[in-house]
Amino acid sequence: MTQRPQRATSADVAARAGVSRTTVSFVLNGRVDAGIPEETRRRVEDAARELGYHPHGAAKALAGGASHTIGLVLRQSPDQVSVDALLAETLWGIGSEAHLGGYRVLVEPLSPGERHYSDLVTSQRVDGLIVSGPRSDDEELAALVNGGFPIIVQGSLPSLAVPSVDVDNRAGARTAVDHLLGLGHRRIACITNAPLAYTAAADRLAGYRDALEAASVPYAPELVVEGAFDAASGWTAMADLLGRAPDMTAVFVASDIVAFGALRAVREAGRRVPGDISVVGFDDIPLARHFDPPLTTIRLPARDLGAAAGRALVERLAGRAGMERTLLPTELVVRESTAPRT
Repeated sequence: MTQRPQRATSADVAARAGVSRTTVSFVLNGRVDAGIPEETRRRVEDAARELGYHPHGAAKALAGGASHTIGLVLRQSPDQVSVDALLAETLWGIGSEAHLGGYRVLVEPLSPGERHYSDLVTSQRVDGLIVSGPRSDDEELAALVNGGFPIIVQGSLPSLAVPSVDVDNRAGARTAVDHLLGLGHRRIACITNAPLAYTAAADRLAGYRDALEAASVPYAPELVVEGAFDAASGWTAMADLLGRAPDMTAVFVASDIVAFGALRAVREAGRRVPGDISVVGFDDIPLARHFDPPLTTIRLPARDLGAAAGRALVERLAGRAGMERTLLPTELVVRESTAPRT
């Protein structure tokens, strides 16, 4: 049986022209607003012609702005997305604003290291993107933004000129640690919600340091451990802290899910919460109030956050300039996982 020749892809065109797939997408879909140099444009067109490549029809529809779909890209693995207890509320907010603007919402988990933005833009027919959980090292996102594709970041990327919607992670974290300081704690550890390449994790760690500095409590690097979105990482981080800093009396865990693992590690070590160690989380997911003990945490307005991001993107797609950065406040919710230092 004769094997059919393999059809050329945009990756083949990009390799031959020596450019990114994003540039190939912009050139072949006629995005004259993308600022592609004429010489580069010609090189891409020549490579496509030599390889016999033609962009997918859906991408052509995208160039005309006819898809009526916006994409929500979650910069996490599918496993990490599956434990995101606030995703439903965030989607509710995005979906409500998208529907009012006549758009559908397509959800796409995108693990760090994967470079599929271009595939989503060209083959899934999205008119714009909301990128949730951005990383400071995301070069392809920067290329899309600089190329003029409509994007709203749900998070913070100060190094990139892109509209963003976020909660005040730094202020929220400072409030959490201020609460512990007010209870008399001084040896306060921190478990981040994610690796520090995620800007939300870096901001929450900065808030922790702000609170310590304001209270003249020295920052101790040995009291800080990175989490990785899930409860298992919280257990590992807390077990590590219990071994290296047995004199700590409190810990700020920058995610409720991560905090649940940390609480289990404390119990398994034969110590009590809050009798021996006070714990503050971040997010106020629904289970936080029902955990044992009920978790003191920082509440973020997940539905409002989604709605603000959806509204900002719909406004941008309609050609109406909105605020470059929207910052929503957080709130401390005191429950039974914190107590005065004894």
